[in-house]
Amino acid sequence: MWITFGTIVFAANDVIIKTLGRKIDPFELAFFRYVIGLVIMSPIFIRVGVAGLRTERLGLHVMRLVMACTAMIGVLVSVINLPLATATSLSFSRILFTTFVAVLILKEFVSARRWTATAIGFVGVVIMVRPSADGVDTIALIAIASAMTFAVANVLIRVLSRTEPPIRILFYYHLGGSLVFVGPAIYMWVTPVGVEWALVGAIGLLTTIGMVAFVRGFAVGEASVIGPMEYTRLIYAAVLGFLFFAEIPDPYTIMGALIIVGATTFIARVEARAAVQT
Repeated sequence: MWITFGTIVFAANDVIIKTLGRKIDPFELAFFRYVIGLVIMSPIFIRVGVAGLRTERLGLHVMRLVMACTAMIGVLVSVINLPLATATSLSFSRILFTTFVAVLILKEFVSARRWTATAIGFVGVVIMVRPSADGVDTIALIAIASAMTFAVANVLIRVLSRTEPPIRILFYYHLGGSLVFVGPAIYMWVTPVGVEWALVGAIGLLTTIGMVAFVRGFAVGEASVIGPMEYTRLIYAAVLGFLFFAEIPDPYTIMGALIIVGATTFIARVEARAAVQT
């Protein structure tokens, strides 16, 4: 129930981003996302206190922040410019990239089955991108690059979590993101009007609620069971894309999405099985 709730919230958030993106620049939307998230979580940060937030791994926090902020802009651009189902499907490729990143950074051993599933998953990505003599859709490449960057950021969370509690990671993430995007947001600023203020507020609110729901879901359930449930977000994205923007996924998008979801679901189950054995 927690994961299902979280996926619905994130899909609804994408609808708001796509709506506001017609007028407001992605850098400004990112600024609102981080600042509002920081405000919402500030009571928790205050309760933890300076001692609980002090870190000796500031450099690694900054590295993770740069990766996450770069990926965030890519996600916003892809959601605004691609059909919601396409943007959501391509975002799932971050799990495929995680295989490579885990080997390079964490020196993890990856089984032949996982490598095979990863390769099959990338076939799905190629089908969705559909390279031709005219080239590849630039926005689709941005979506894939943001998925790859998020994979690096997520692996860095694993490294940080060896010494840093989740609250400390979230603090530097939200504070850093607010500082990173304040300059670009001012430069690209477009003042929201009327209901747009409520919508930009909803971006930060829904993102925070979605994160909490996912954390809660993984805390009370088995990862091998609930992890693949994230892919139901693709269904909500397709439905909302049709209802709000008259988007109809083409056969290539559907075929590629099914391959990506199948491959990443297999990878998730292999990782869960390996975790149980260790």
